[in-house]
Amino acid sequence: MSTDIVKTLTDPLLIAGVLGAGACFATIVTVAAPSLAEDKLGSRLKEVAKKREELRKRSRAELAKGIGSLQHKDANSFAKSMVQKLNLQKALADDTLTEKLIRAGLRGHAAQTMFYFYRAALPIVFGLAALLYVMTLGAEQTLQIKLVAIVGGLAAGFYAPNLYLKNLADTRRTKIMQSFPDSLDMMLICVESGMSIEMALQRVGQEIATASVELAEEFALTTAELSYLPERRMAYENLARRTNHPGVKAVAMALTQAEKYGTPVGQALRVMAKENRDLRLAEAEKKAASLPPKLTVPMIVFFLPVLFAVIIGPALIQVNEMMNGNH
Repeated sequence: MSTDIVKTLTDPLLIAGVLGAGACFATIVTVAAPSLAEDKLGSRLKEVAKKREELRKRSRAELAKGIGSLQHKDANSFAKSMVQKLNLQKALADDTLTEKLIRAGLRGHAAQTMFYFYRAALPIVFGLAALLYVMTLGAEQTLQIKLVAIVGGLAAGFYAPNLYLKNLADTRRTKIMQSFPDSLDMMLICVESGMSIEMALQRVGQEIATASVELAEEFALTTAELSYLPERRMAYENLARRTNHPGVKAVAMALTQAEKYGTPVGQALRVMAKENRDLRLAEAEKKAASLPPKLTVPMIVFFLPVLFAVIIGPALIQVNEMMNGNH
């Protein structure tokens, strides 16, 4: 039975059909994705409003001890109950979790609850999937290979949530930095026209929302923090910490120094805008330079065999016909 299943799964026609179906599905999804995309601006602004209300309450009541407490209000009920019963918050404690979630754009206690739940559930799911595989399709494999597959499934399930958060944070940072130099130019115009830095951030956040929802969210949070935090420096530092990019860190430091020493904010924004444009250009040149090595393997695997078949094929056909004619 298992031999027939293996033969069926390794059938070239079946593999080609699956790959063709996958390619068709990917094409349909790619074409239909823009029309089915949801407008995330509303939900992002709701999160910003919640964060602003949280900052207001924290500033008024000075609840410094309540920062680390988890209140699973918006989390899935089953996940919340499992986290509470198994005390996963302490068993899987991660001091950098809050920082990772913030950089990924996930705020609130529900995000922490779901992370702990997936951190505990995915190793079990992946481990059971690997066990099912070695008992059915991999029954003929050696014991060592079976153990490696099961341990690999457990490890993949354990590290999958962290990898997901890292990829989500990197994607979010890339989207922010695509529009950040342009937003600095807009802030420069607002500041030189007489606006305060808070009004400039609010105005630019509204204008940049159509191009980058993530950057608009960060500007709205910074505006709220400038209003409620005891020191303005903390708001700029939080912006740099959430984005985790050297360009944003340099801008935050420049704004802090400009307010501390009384230097013109417009001049600092002009210099920072040029530096961030240079960083964006350098990143684009880096990606362009890394393209030829990435294309080497696909060229060798997919293009060269076809090219050799086109060039050598007619010659082989003629030689075959000549040999058959001599006989």
